[in-house]
Amino acid sequence: MMVLISYDVETTSKEGRVRLRQIAKALENYAQRVQNSVFEANLDYGTFLQLKDSLLKIMCEEKDSLRFYYLGNDWKRKVEHFGVKEGYDSEGLIVF
Repeated sequence: MMVLISYDVETTSKEGRVRLRQIAKALENYAQRVQNSVFEANLDYGTFLQLKDSLLKIMCEEKDSLRFYYLGNDWKRKVEHFGVKEGYDSEGLIVF
């Protein structure tokens, strides 16, 4: 299933900047960054739950926010892209 994940982390404190890096790093392990604080993840449900749990453990609910947009398996009809930074094939081959 395709999930769009966005976040906003308080960065006025040292702890906030650390959380920002931790959240970005956790997302980079599972998802593709499409904008500064926005990631797309095409994951099975179990893997998504693991990612969500790890993000919720990092964030500070009093200062930060996370948003999950569930686009499902038929996501290609729901996403349009215009402008620079070409899209990617989330179901294609990933090279490390």
